[in-house]
Amino acid sequence: MGESGYVSPVQGRWYILYNRNFPMARSYSITPKAVATVETRYRRIATAIPAPESVVTLETLHKYEPVAMQGQPPILWDRAEGFLVHDAWGNTWIDWSSGVLITNAGHGRQEIVDAIVAQANHKLLTNYCFPNVVRAKLVEKLATMFGEPDRKVFLLTTGSEAVECAIKLCRTHGVKAGGRRKNIVVSFEKAFHGRTLGSQQAGGIPSLKEWIVNMDPGFVQIPFPDGFRTPDTSFEFFQRTLSERNIQPAEVCGVILETYQGGSASFAPVEYMKQLRAWCSAQKALLVCDEVQAGFGRTGKLAGYQHYGIVPDITTWGKGISSSLPISCVIGRADIMDLHPPGSMTSTHTGNPVCCAAALANIEVILREDLTGNAARMGAILHERLHAMKSRYRQIGYVDGKGLVAGVACVKPGSMEPDGDLAWDAINLCMERGVLMFSPVGFGGGTIKICPPLNINEEAMRESLDVFEQAFAECVSANRAAA
Repeated sequence: MGESGYVSPVQGRWYILYNRNFPMARSYSITPKAVATVETRYRRIATAIPAPESVVTLETLHKYEPVAMQGQPPILWDRAEGFLVHDAWGNTWIDWSSGVLITNAGHGRQEIVDAIVAQANHKLLTNYCFPNVVRAKLVEKLATMFGEPDRKVFLLTTGSEAVECAIKLCRTHGVKAGGRRKNIVVSFEKAFHGRTLGSQQAGGIPSLKEWIVNMDPGFVQIPFPDGFRTPDTSFEFFQRTLSERNIQPAEVCGVILETYQGGSASFAPVEYMKQLRAWCSAQKALLVCDEVQAGFGRTGKLAGYQHYGIVPDITTWGKGISSSLPISCVIGRADIMDLHPPGSMTSTHTGNPVCCAAALANIEVILREDLTGNAARMGAILHERLHAMKSRYRQIGYVDGKGLVAGVACVKPGSMEPDGDLAWDAINLCMERGVLMFSPVGFGGGTIKICPPLNINEEAMRESLDVFEQAFAECVSANRAAA
């Protein structure tokens, strides 16, 4: 097999997709496996996994969808409520995925369902960029809820679309401020900003860019100061790296970063971010914080960048904005957002009335129930437990994150080499015992991402941590025995 080939999947068997940057991406077996039964207040495993009755649907998906869609645990969701996911055959999982950091307010919130139904029954399902009342209410709420003056909001559909818009605004502002040479967008290695062409070039995952024949030279990535894979977390290192890559500060139109890196849940040092904020202002470059994963209470603050004590020029949002339907937005200073004239910055589904109604209801629930505060409180329990595990296992290289997002980096003992096998096995075993996560992420596929809905309670938090710790210990022991 070549460096970038794949073995075609055979029903009920594993296949492995190889490439030099992302060494092991896998699909799951859909052959039911007998597992121990589980019966607690929050978890129930009563069948083989996956449930035998689900296989016909899984086979249909395998037949008619691309192989790329086979990367998540083969649990056929029937319904989800709060922080629980159910299939149709009596199995229930504590959800540590929130879909993929979407359901901040919890799954299936009745307030959001009611808002969606009411708007649909009002017989206004879509109206392009023509005005509507619910859109006006949402943009006003988003522009004012973070306490920053003179903000405007552009509603879109996906996080990738919001990032593309932010790139466009950075370059438009750069050309206006410094001419056509001021077009460099600086981003960070190992970052994920989406899967459209511009967002993938802004991202820092090489394997997602191998197919791009003509890379835009206006994108430059530098090491992210996580303190683990990049030990030098000084802002001087940022400046030195730009110089080494022959980038003049005057050429930079914008710096974009995830508030925390999605693949690791790593935050930059506060002082680094404050210096970056000052540097961008001095260079007339825009600072963009990608809040698609971090926003709406996930990190224990309403906006993730609030941990840094800074205000970005532009922020991009999605996922937790509605806890349900696809909607995203760009929020920025009015002078930046108004750079393009009427009709020149639009989107087919911008401000979709049903999605706007869902987002308004979601924000109301998050604020009314102080789910941001609950994320901070439950996050303290989560991170204390994970850091205690790190002190016992050499197979955990680092634990990062804040609030109800955490990244557990699995490594080969005594090294920084990612251990994708351990991460994969731990997630699989948790799935069989009633705790559901999405597949490993991050460098080398070695990071276990933990991100339950923000309404999870302490009892469920501690129960799911017990499951995770036991499963991780068993996988470590199994790996030692195999070695």
